[in-house]
Amino acid sequence: MEIPDDELDRYYSGSFGIFSGPATQTAVLRFTAQRARWVAEEQWHPQQQGSWLDDGSYQLSLPYGDSRELVLDILRYGPDVEVMAPAELRREIKERLIVALRQYEKQYGK
Repeated sequence: MEIPDDELDRYYSGSFGIFSGPATQTAVLRFTAQRARWVAEEQWHPQQQGSWLDDGSYQLSLPYGDSRELVLDILRYGPDVEVMAPAELRREIKERLIVALRQYEKQYGK
């Protein structure tokens, strides 16, 4: 079965990273002022939108469908990023961070 290129482009153009599919949600991420200048130069997604906030932080909005790769990209910024929306993505990041903290507490104590 052959799928026309324009149909493939429509399907994959809204995807984030290697996990494709149409974008169904928009992530809103807020980066600290210390990290903001680097993040503002990065392209996470062709349809992303970024804005500088009064406190020097940077807010980035980008569409995604599958959160798996996005979660990994967010986690690499550690305490320099906060997921503002959607609530499900925020919860997923929080759960990952709690698991990581427990690993360190178990090994090294509180």
